Amino acid sequence: MLDKKRKHPEVKSRLHQRNKNRSRYDFKQLVETCPELKPFVILNKYEDESIDFANPDAIKMLNKALLIHFYGLETWNIPEGYLCPPIPGRADYIHHIADLLCQNNYGKIPRGANFTCLDIGVGANCIYPIIGNNEYGWSFIGSEIDPVALKSAEEIVNSNPSLKGNVQCVMQENPKDFFYGVIPKDGLVDLSICNPPFHASAEAAMEGTMRKTRNLAKEKVSKPSLNFAGQSNELWCEGGEARFVRNMVNQSRKFAKSCFWFSSLISKESNLKNIYQALNEANAVKIETLPMGQGNKTSRVVAWTFLTKPEQQKWKSTRWNVKPKKKE
Repeated sequence: MLDKKRKHPEVKSRLHQRNKNRSRYDFKQLVETCPELKPFVILNKYEDESIDFANPDAIKMLNKALLIHFYGLETWNIPEGYLCPPIPGRADYIHHIADLLCQNNYGKIPRGANFTCLDIGVGANCIYPIIGNNEYGWSFIGSEIDPVALKSAEEIVNSNPSLKGNVQCVMQENPKDFFYGVIPKDGLVDLSICNPPFHASAEAAMEGTMRKTRNLAKEKVSKPSLNFAGQSNELWCEGGEARFVRNMVNQSRKFAKSCFWFSSLISKESNLKNIYQALNEANAVKIETLPMGQGNKTSRVVAWTFLTKPEQQKWKSTRWNVKPKKKE
């Protein structure tokens, strides 16, 4: 006997309005776009088409189908064991930060290849450059401390004409640096983004993985499979998210005139107080917190700038070719 049929909402209302993943997944359409997804499509207990979200191979193939169908890719792949991110949440970061740019730019989102975004920790999946370039035409610099992840990101870029020439992948030789060695001397970037490691230890990362897997599989799992996978540097670092972002804030001060907006995803609300303190100590001119939500998960992006209003205006007029509106 089937479980009582659930009534699904037409859209995932917590996602950004411009997010292409707001509607429920149309698996027939996705399979047509990416036939490799077909073996992973199953009927769940409500007889709805779905996939096994505890299966990393199914997650990876769903991501490939979504990126080809919605984001203009011809192909996409990542090495086994590397982070396979949930695309809707990553897209929301890009859209919310675009709204921040819009609010500070006379109601217009800066678009085109002249706008350069630095992705700190681009990852093997190259997900933020894929979405940001497709949605807004931005150019990207993707930095990475893992040579295997960097090679994978480069292969994604070189295999997709839409990305080639628009995304530059750079090896960060010193894993403690965020901007040194990546932003060229006398170079400028308009925005930096980052999805920092969340956990403070390998044990905490594994505990979190087991909890997620049990929730997905609805059964006791002694050896969890990483459904979204991830290498150690992608999942945890000493001091966790709070220390990672605090270090980023401290280093960003030295690049105050090289980047308009710095930003980072903050998963844990309790880390905000520590990060705000670091930003105030660094004398950030403006701090913005952008709330985000996906399903039952709530997160936010914290963005900051060191540019004064006259410096901001000069930046926008010279790099974005935007002039202030004339008063009537």
